[in-house]
Amino acid sequence: MRLPKKWMLVAFGLVALVLLAWMLGRLRGPVLPGYEVVAGPLVQNVVGTGRVLSPSRVQVRAEISGLVLERPVMDGDRVEAGDVLVVLRAEDLEARRDEARAALMALREAELPDARARLRQAQADLDQAQRTHARRRELAGQQLVARESVEQAAQAEVAARAAAEQARLAVEALAGGAREAQLRERLEAAEAELARAVVRAAGAGIVLSRHVEPGSTVVPGDLLLEIAADAPGEILVPLDEKNLGRLEPGQQAVCIADAFPDRPFPATVHHIAPGIDPARGTVDVRLLLDPEVDFLRQDMTVTATIRTGQRERALVVPNDALLDAAPGSQRAQALVLRGGRLERVPVQLGLRGLAMSEVLEGLEEGEQVVAAGALDAGDLPGDGSRARIRGEPLPDAGADRATRGEMPVQLD
Repeated sequence: MRLPKKWMLVAFGLVALVLLAWMLGRLRGPVLPGYEVVAGPLVQNVVGTGRVLSPSRVQVRAEISGLVLERPVMDGDRVEAGDVLVVLRAEDLEARRDEARAALMALREAELPDARARLRQAQADLDQAQRTHARRRELAGQQLVARESVEQAAQAEVAARAAAEQARLAVEALAGGAREAQLRERLEAAEAELARAVVRAAGAGIVLSRHVEPGSTVVPGDLLLEIAADAPGEILVPLDEKNLGRLEPGQQAVCIADAFPDRPFPATVHHIAPGIDPARGTVDVRLLLDPEVDFLRQDMTVTATIRTGQRERALVVPNDALLDAAPGSQRAQALVLRGGRLERVPVQLGLRGLAMSEVLEGLEEGEQVVAAGALDAGDLPGDGSRARIRGEPLPDAGADRATRGEMPVQLD
């Protein structure tokens, strides 16, 4: 059965259109995955996982021997400066204090009053000796007494004066002198020694652990408690050593504790270790928390995103559009579609990350580049080949943030 001439013409036309389309497609080149070069604010981050550190762990140790009577604090308790931590029984120190106190009281209430009384008596005897000597001199001038009597009165006055001086020195030695000072120092030393039986917090902090219980016997040097002293906290983050050149003190970071993922908090890079851990190939970075974050606990796991670079406006391309881009190198190449043909263009890079990189030279905003990383080496077109670009969505920079120890570049 022969088809009508009309239908034959239609079929021929369709075949011709298909052939024409195929030929045009061949002339225009294959459709390749690619991206459009975009511009916008750019942020470079280094992301790592670390742990919370206490900048000061205070170990409270016994200074004297004794039996633990009380330990009023528990693990996790907050203490302030002066709070009682441990009470020890020290009977020998109490006895030494009481003995020193009794000796000082005896001096002040018995020895000193007696010495003052002897001084008054000696002064009275001296006054009497002076009057007697004066009368005898007067009588001797009238030749009523012998000269020997005057000499005896003079000797008696000298003896009385010496006795009064000796009594005065005895009072001075007891009242504020060397003897009283010695006894006061003895008492103060005994009281200071006894005060060590009540162990108090030197500063505010959180009790991390306790090592004694009531009834325990301790000797000087025994560990009683361990306290995390209040201070701006720190986070220790080990980062891959390849990020060392991008890190500087003072850089800002945003941290998230695994236990509180909905409560991000700020931190600042304040110390970068001078050496590299050879076993792990990492450098330790310390982040300072200021103000202190009240919900953090010692050794808690924290993810830190450190801002290491920022551009108000930058050209950005995905990394899989870059050719011959060695790690750490700032130079690469890209296949750019210009006038319907591919052109291999050298580009200079700026901030680099896992997914995106900044382009400083070689490309312009709005140009299309081939996603070379999505093609096999054999499928990669040559320079000057015709091609068309099928636009692909830009990589999600947020995924880079979950990569530990790496440096994503993200668009704000």
